[in-house]
Amino acid sequence: MAPVSPVDGGLDPETVSDLLGGLDVETTASVEVPERLVDRVVGQARAREVVEKAALQRRHVLLIGLPGTGKSMLAHAMSELLPGEGLEDVVVYHNPDDGNRPRVRVLPAGQGAEVVGRYRDTLRNQAAMGSAFRTLLLVLVLVYTVFVMAEPLVGVIAVGLLSILFRTGRSRRTARLPKLLVDNGGRETAPFEDATGTHAGALLGDVRHDPFQSGGLETPSHDRVEPGAIHRANGGVLFIDEVNTLDVRSQQHLLTAVQEREFAVTGQSERSSGAMVRTDPVPTDFVMVAAGNLDAVANMHPALRSRLKGYGYEVYMDDSLEDTPENRRALVRFVAQEVGKDGRLPHFTREALAEVVLEARRRAGRRGRLTLELRDLGGLVRVAGDVARSEDAPFVRREHVLRAKRRSRSVERQLTDHYLDRRRDYDLTLVEGAVVGRANGLTLVGDDVGVVLPVVADVTPAQGEGRVVATGGLRDAGAESMAHVAAVVKKAAGRRLAGRDIHVQFVGNVGGVRGDASALAVVTAVVSALSGVPVDQSVAVAGALSVRGDVLPVPNVTARVEAAAAAGVERVVLPAANRDDVLAEAEALARVEIVPVSHVGEALAVALVGDAPDFGGERDSAVGRLVDAARAFRPDLPGTDPTPERVSADGRRDGRHEVADD
Repeated sequence: MAPVSPVDGGLDPETVSDLLGGLDVETTASVEVPERLVDRVVGQARAREVVEKAALQRRHVLLIGLPGTGKSMLAHAMSELLPGEGLEDVVVYHNPDDGNRPRVRVLPAGQGAEVVGRYRDTLRNQAAMGSAFRTLLLVLVLVYTVFVMAEPLVGVIAVGLLSILFRTGRSRRTARLPKLLVDNGGRETAPFEDATGTHAGALLGDVRHDPFQSGGLETPSHDRVEPGAIHRANGGVLFIDEVNTLDVRSQQHLLTAVQEREFAVTGQSERSSGAMVRTDPVPTDFVMVAAGNLDAVANMHPALRSRLKGYGYEVYMDDSLEDTPENRRALVRFVAQEVGKDGRLPHFTREALAEVVLEARRRAGRRGRLTLELRDLGGLVRVAGDVARSEDAPFVRREHVLRAKRRSRSVERQLTDHYLDRRRDYDLTLVEGAVVGRANGLTLVGDDVGVVLPVVADVTPAQGEGRVVATGGLRDAGAESMAHVAAVVKKAAGRRLAGRDIHVQFVGNVGGVRGDASALAVVTAVVSALSGVPVDQSVAVAGALSVRGDVLPVPNVTARVEAAAAAGVERVVLPAANRDDVLAEAEALARVEIVPVSHVGEALAVALVGDAPDFGGERDSAVGRLVDAARAFRPDLPGTDPTPERVSADGRRDGRHEVADD
């Protein structure tokens, strides 16, 4: 029986019980882990159903999804679902008629070793009898030449020549010994072969090079034949992750093996003597499970993709699952599985398990969801276990999980921290005061690391039609977002934009602007530059824009909010559609005020400070229109509508929108 977990503070018991889905366990030692591998897969209900059907009908499967979502685990589980009976051994023989065409014989599992054993015993007995005869003959020749002929030198030469002759004969007899190419004897489950990243020889089989090739020193061709993963997977599962990384020739041969269910082994290198060898066809009746990211679909051989699709299933793996008590209990079981699989980690306390579930919520990036990128989450479990072991702690506590989160920072997070440290030395980040034409945006480095990105705008004379020019490492999506910004500004400015260029710079950008989440910050900086109204530098904004000025949701607002809090920002303007997706640490939420907005005018009302300038009644002025939109949300400008909703760290709110407490 596992020892009772000591008290681990930090979360109240009711919260812990809710996070564990009502599971009444003290440590992971009490968590029951299923026997079947397919039952250990967390989430992926549709993928599990497909795999079970495919195993029953022996269909191929293509699994597409993010790394770490369980593709390889499902493939391995499929081999357990396939029947273990009916497996075969493959034996390859020397062909006396053509040494470069070895013969292949297929036998029921377990009989291949018996056949090779019988051949070996027969050859051993023959060799023993032949050795005795050869020894007697050599002795007689030596006695005759020395004592009868009185020619000892002749005797020595004769014995040497006979020894060479006998060795050649022995080599030829050894060539008769068959080779067990595929051995399934004693196997109770169907074979599973992971051919991810293999070269052509390891995948398709190969024939080793023979440096001698003649003179009685050569190795028989059948003895140099090596099976490939497609041959060892016969009757089981062949798993290939990142299938699109296989070269075209290998994919074509793989297609042949899938279609014909047999594939001859030949040398894969044209410079090798094995290139001349080609065996009889070897069985390749496997179920193929191919996997990859979305780019795998585009870069697969069309005929191979068609074969998998026409004779199997295609499944897109979920990257998150609904946050329900049942699924939270599944995550607890996942932690127990990781502890058991590692074999060296201490068991997790209830509070430590609750913190892991909280982290799964944060990494999902959406309220009401739990992440299914479990490889990364498993890394956190192992680091937390290592932290506890370094202290000789009997259990992994919540404090160990929190410290593991800081220790297991991604390279992107470390790079960002290093960049922020350097940027502070040069005062590139402003979080106080008000500046014209400068707004604090929030962008991502990688997929889960937020950073404050200053956006600076200025207006210059131009020849011809006015335009928006952006610099600072824009990617495709970032460039498209600038087109949306230009549409919003031009619609507001009308003919008054003619003859003026608007220049936008992303200051100190790391890795380029990949998406459109900085569009709202760009508009804020541009409006400030056009109007001369300064932007509050204690405000950071993030949001995509439609051409009509609607603020659209952006990914991973949690990382953006945490970055703003770390930089000292006081208020964060986010799309109203993302207001339930903020799952930042309580410490970060206590330091910032979150302001959800639905229209660009609302964002301007929060970010701009001071009075709006007098535009002389010209309704086609840029700020004359955009700030008109802000008047609906700004109490200090002429207007009647109330202020936009604001959400504080403790979940309190005011304004027009209804928001659930965090």
